[in-house]
Amino acid sequence: MEDDVLVIVGLWTTANVARIHRISGRLDEAERLLLEAISTAESRLAPDRPELPGLLNDLAVVYKYAARFDEAEALYRRALALVEETRGPDDLEAATIWHNLGGIEHSRERHAEGEPYARRSVEIREAALGPDHPAVAAEVAALAALVQGQGRLDEAEELYRRAIGIFETVLGPDHHDLAVNCNNLGALEAARGNSEEAEELYERALRIKEALLGPDHPDVAMTVHNLAVLRTVQQRKDEADALYRRALRIFETSLGAEHPRTRTCRIELERLAKPAD
Repeated sequence: MEDDVLVIVGLWTTANVARIHRISGRLDEAERLLLEAISTAESRLAPDRPELPGLLNDLAVVYKYAARFDEAEALYRRALALVEETRGPDDLEAATIWHNLGGIEHSRERHAEGEPYARRSVEIREAALGPDHPAVAAEVAALAALVQGQGRLDEAEELYRRAIGIFETVLGPDHHDLAVNCNNLGALEAARGNSEEAEELYERALRIKEALLGPDHPDVAMTVHNLAVLRTVQQRKDEADALYRRALRIFETSLGAEHPRTRTCRIELERLAKPAD
């Protein structure tokens, strides 16, 4: 029993260190640590222990960041099967994995395929926590992104505003989850052509993210990139150029030169530099 406790504490420590590496963009090191931890959990712990699904989920997140979507999906599904078998289909960790499966489909731009996963995660969280919990708001926001990807903008806006309202009320005006959803609602408003509202939302998101994460975090770069796209539409080319260059520098440093976000940003910067026909 004492040996099991030591193993579990070691796995928790390894998982936390791996998360730090992943957040900092050191994906290879995060993968190495998690593979070692998974091997230890499989060989040393009983199959109904909760540590293994959590580690599988953590590794899948790393693979998602690295755009290794098939590997991530396989890990999520393995983790989900373990959770549902040992703790039941309505366990909150099952909601987390359904959320993440929806995120994989969003990254693949298969929004209709991801929507049922997101709705399932909302259903589980609401039943367990009530409609106004921040964790429910996070699931609602993920659903909004998949609905938006299918062009149902009014429905997506309603979902985003519900999530933002919960985050502001419960977590306050400077929380990271609020920034993420201001960014996402900004993208929706930009798609509608509401550039002033989109600009206000992007700039609010950027202020919060920079204060929380620093100026060179890849999450900051996502909003910088979105603001660059908006400046391009607004014909503010010099500002767009500077924003694209900032985002590209951050993506290259944190995610690598060949990550999809890096490549997209580089292509858009090159397109901006081309003279108009």
